Amino acid sequence: MFTGGPQAYWATYLISSVFILITAAVLAEICSSLPAAGSIYFWAAESGGPKYGRLLGFTVAWWSTTAWTSFVAVNSVAPANYILSQIAVFKLDFTLDTSDIHFRVVQWIVSEIFLVIAMMVNYMPPRWYKFVFRGATCLVMLDFILNIIWLPIAVSKSYGFQRAEFFTEYINMSGGPVVYVWMLGFFATAGVQIGFDASGHVAEETKNASLVAARGLFWSAVASVGVGIVCVFLFLVCAPELDILFASKAPNIFVPYYALALGNGGQIFMVTIVILATLASTAVSAVAASRLVFAIARDGVLPFSSWIGKVSPNGQPKNALTVIGCAAAILICTVLPSSVAFQSLVSCAGVPTVSAWGLISFARCFITPHALKSSKFSLGRYSTSMQLIAFVWNTYLAIILFSPLQYPVTSTNFNYAPVVMGIITIFALTCWVVFPESAWLQARGIRNIIESGS
Repeated sequence: MFTGGPQAYWATYLISSVFILITAAVLAEICSSLPAAGSIYFWAAESGGPKYGRLLGFTVAWWSTTAWTSFVAVNSVAPANYILSQIAVFKLDFTLDTSDIHFRVVQWIVSEIFLVIAMMVNYMPPRWYKFVFRGATCLVMLDFILNIIWLPIAVSKSYGFQRAEFFTEYINMSGGPVVYVWMLGFFATAGVQIGFDASGHVAEETKNASLVAARGLFWSAVASVGVGIVCVFLFLVCAPELDILFASKAPNIFVPYYALALGNGGQIFMVTIVILATLASTAVSAVAASRLVFAIARDGVLPFSSWIGKVSPNGQPKNALTVIGCAAAILICTVLPSSVAFQSLVSCAGVPTVSAWGLISFARCFITPHALKSSKFSLGRYSTSMQLIAFVWNTYLAIILFSPLQYPVTSTNFNYAPVVMGIITIFALTCWVVFPESAWLQARGIRNIIESGS
């Protein structure tokens, strides 16, 4: 949370916010021109034009599948860490050393249980989905309201607010140079601002999608940035002294944070709300991910596409859900050999997404710069310049997410995200070469739209 200190954290968040909104506007414009299930995969194919569309489509399809599956896995480990952090708060006789296999086994078991619970929600009848979405929204809003009201009141009556100098403090926890640590500040803040494009994945199930889905995508980014800014400053203002906070060695630092501010009873209540909200968020993420995987498989981009792309009698992509759940369960197993291996998975949830955003922006700017004639969400004369900015920013962000988190780099702290990204890209290129071009998109009548560039 405090890599580089509060100074780097709030500054990088503000910088990220500006560029992420530009990226959201670029994606919303593309979404408006082609609102279909699979969203980002089709946007890449459309942006590549007749010559490069299929190549870019296959590449982004594999990247996006990896990103969303990794996100489901990461989101399942988060509530497990909240629960295991109670060991530190209540000083129970069990190790919190991530290098101890006993801790990692327990962490793995609890994470898999949370994954199963979140995935089971998606096998309910579709009419129940609206309650899941509304429940997730209510829980997130409740968490936000409690934090902005209850937390500062409790802090004012306990250890007190942070001093003003705290916001200018610099703390190098990586062992790297000053510039590098400042860059690492984007590693944390970027993760908060990823996922706003989910509305594009369910565009086929949205009325007036060419406008509603595009606006939903953009305003989701605005809401994410706005709420995030409030939370960043709130948590920094209310933070206890860092040496006391980190002394607990808790897997999730917010548990001892809440315990110091709210007391043990208060932190248990807050953590319960957060766990339920995270579970609901994981279930909703699986819905979006399953639509993406279903759309990609329906077009013959993945192995075993004929099975993955089938729908159940009620029209739901149950097979795609099963693939998402199984893949996420396998990814969570990376906790077992090394905690660093799983930390790399956090990068894997972000790198493919920002790489896809950068690739789409590049293609739209240089390959099909004037193709969006049917977009109802138009950026007008600013479109090209914003596409260029989005390309440069997301390329930079991908480099940050590929970076090691500690120096010197060893086998125990190596960031495996570049390796995973390389393997996934090889799979994508292999499928692009092996699968017949004539079969691509024939299951849907939109191939001509993509190849003509809208």
